[in-house]
Amino acid sequence: MKREKKLWIIFALVMSISFAVLGYYGYEIYQQAPPVPREIISDSGKIIFSESEIKDGQNIWQSIGGQEVGSIWGHGAYVAPDWTADWLHREAVFILNSFAKEDFNKKFDELDAEKQSALKIRLQKDVRTNRYNANTGILTISENRVAAIESLSEYYKGLFTNDPQFDKLREEYAIPKNSITDVERMHKMNAFFFWATWATVTNRPDSNISYTHNWPSDELVGNTATTELLAWSGVSIILLILSVGILVFYHAKSGEEEEFPLPKEDPIIKQGKTKSMGLVTKYFWIVSLLMVLQMVFGIITAHYGVEGNGLYGIPIDQILPYSVTRTWHTQLAIFWIATAWLATGLYIAPAVSGKDPKFQCFGINFLFVALLIIVLGSMAGQWFGVMQKLNLVQNFWFGHQGYEYVDLGRFWQIFLLVGLFLWLALMIRPLLPVLKKKTEEKNLIILFLVSCTAIAMFYGAGLMWGRQTNLAIAEYWRWWVVHLWVEGFFEVFATVVIAFLFVRLGLLKTKTATLNVLFATIIFMSGGILGTFHHLYFSGTPTAIMALGATFSALEVVPLTLIGFEAYQNYKISKSTQWIADYKWPIYFMISVAFWNFLGAGIFGFIINPPIALYYVQGLNTTPLHGHTALFGVYGMLGIGLVLFVLRSLYRTVSWNNKLLKITFWSLNIGLFLMAILSLLPIGVWQAIESINHGMWYARSSELMQQPTMITLKWLRAIGDSIFGIGFITMAWFVFELTLKNKK
Repeated sequence: MKREKKLWIIFALVMSISFAVLGYYGYEIYQQAPPVPREIISDSGKIIFSESEIKDGQNIWQSIGGQEVGSIWGHGAYVAPDWTADWLHREAVFILNSFAKEDFNKKFDELDAEKQSALKIRLQKDVRTNRYNANTGILTISENRVAAIESLSEYYKGLFTNDPQFDKLREEYAIPKNSITDVERMHKMNAFFFWATWATVTNRPDSNISYTHNWPSDELVGNTATTELLAWSGVSIILLILSVGILVFYHAKSGEEEEFPLPKEDPIIKQGKTKSMGLVTKYFWIVSLLMVLQMVFGIITAHYGVEGNGLYGIPIDQILPYSVTRTWHTQLAIFWIATAWLATGLYIAPAVSGKDPKFQCFGINFLFVALLIIVLGSMAGQWFGVMQKLNLVQNFWFGHQGYEYVDLGRFWQIFLLVGLFLWLALMIRPLLPVLKKKTEEKNLIILFLVSCTAIAMFYGAGLMWGRQTNLAIAEYWRWWVVHLWVEGFFEVFATVVIAFLFVRLGLLKTKTATLNVLFATIIFMSGGILGTFHHLYFSGTPTAIMALGATFSALEVVPLTLIGFEAYQNYKISKSTQWIADYKWPIYFMISVAFWNFLGAGIFGFIINPPIALYYVQGLNTTPLHGHTALFGVYGMLGIGLVLFVLRSLYRTVSWNNKLLKITFWSLNIGLFLMAILSLLPIGVWQAIESINHGMWYARSSELMQQPTMITLKWLRAIGDSIFGIGFITMAWFVFELTLKNKK
């Protein structure tokens, strides 16, 4: 059997088995998600919260920004607290002080260790016992918890409304006054906060572990690391070492690729250029503008970490709150990166066939307008939602869904999905005639179309939750989008596109490229699909999720261990012939992708992936450390590299402004490195130490995050950010200068 056919069979098996397992445990999440009670009542029979209040409260939390205002179960933003960790600790302290006053007429902290231990056991028996009746749908809680709810409801009411005594704390949390103005809305959001916190401490039926696997860590209530956390962390590390060894052996056994004569001049010069290929230029204008806009909102968002109520004394939080700027900052990153990649596809498809199908130009122009409407419309809707100008149903459809990376309203999600299928049609139509000819590129084209189809289809996972879907279930589907769509199939698409480009340049044999892409896709997807579960350890999922997530997320790191070889190969290509010098900067960006793949996705990713590590660092600055260096370092740098490849092909005889590109390349890479090393990494490590010593509540508290040294570390980020921003500006400058000066 040919090697190519074997790889196709293995690819099909990996995909089918992995998605079967992913689907099966998705079903288990539906069955075992923390239940939303029909009623929460006290021992005396008083109704505290109802199911509708909890569900409406979830929607109210989403409407103010949701995971862009602090976090729930560790997923979200990092300036405000994790509300479940914060509520849990405050509730525990309130009840312990009540016990201490009742029994000893003292505060809990004034008691000796023996008495404190006795009261903690009493508290844990109360809060950890699962008193939910599945038959009636009623959750009964003690009078002690009722009193704590009343106290904490007043606390959060003061924080989210306009109580003057919370002015300083609001500034530290970057929460504007009157984020919620309606008393009834505040009551409902408190209902959601309590339910989400109840799931973190209440043991699952017939278990001594909570619904969120004892996350967040808090010794007062008995939320400590479990045996399973330690065991599966060990398994993941052992499996990583074993798999790396196997891959290195396979790579060494395969040996070097055979040499073949390289073209003496750029083959692209001789290739035809269709009308639609030139239309992608306007997409790169939008990419450039969105990059600069994302940078602006990133600066404002980062500054909120040191001045939570404005920008250098200007009180912009009343018109542009932190939750809005952070939403736009993360969403614009996805928009411009995706646009760069999609535009590259629009260029490649007709480049392969050499001609445009009927209405191809119309389709590209129509898609361009549609993308503009989606970007501007979704951003406007999110602002209206956060500013509380929409009701809950309107907010779900047109406003802010409150889920990080998929914040845009459901209408805009559907609109974008339709746009992606239109893009898919624009990919397929030019390539069908080539497929029918059964050329040597057939398998590479099939892989390209498979990745394009997956990009269009898997964004649809974002439509699988409803307005009031259980948070654990919504998280399952959200990570299908964030992990599988963004990190998974876009990765495959990028691998195929790069191979295509090198084949078109005559630097790689078609057969070799096909085999390499198939093998890389198999290796990546072997860990990548089920590696989705590493995001769900503590999101109300069963224990098996942690076992699978730990095991397969370790496999995600395996191919990155050979990333140095990829970087070296790309560097050799950049020096291979005289004419390839014209492609120096696109190839250099590919080399930087390899570096950030290793550091950002590999090292910074794996240090937070093992269950025992994530137990202490989920929701700390170790996450944006990984997020910035992986999302921009890998996907952003790759997006820029693809843009430059296409521009080099479109403007084949034009001399480039290499000074601008040199500034762009080094500013982006040095700036990102300094942002990570000077600020995000030390803050994340400090928080991790405090999380281990004191608990998650303290690692996210204002007491820690407002310490002078911590503020200094936040300010140090400005060094990297400033250098990084120069790269964005020079990149936009280069694109506009090149395209507008050379319209003909």
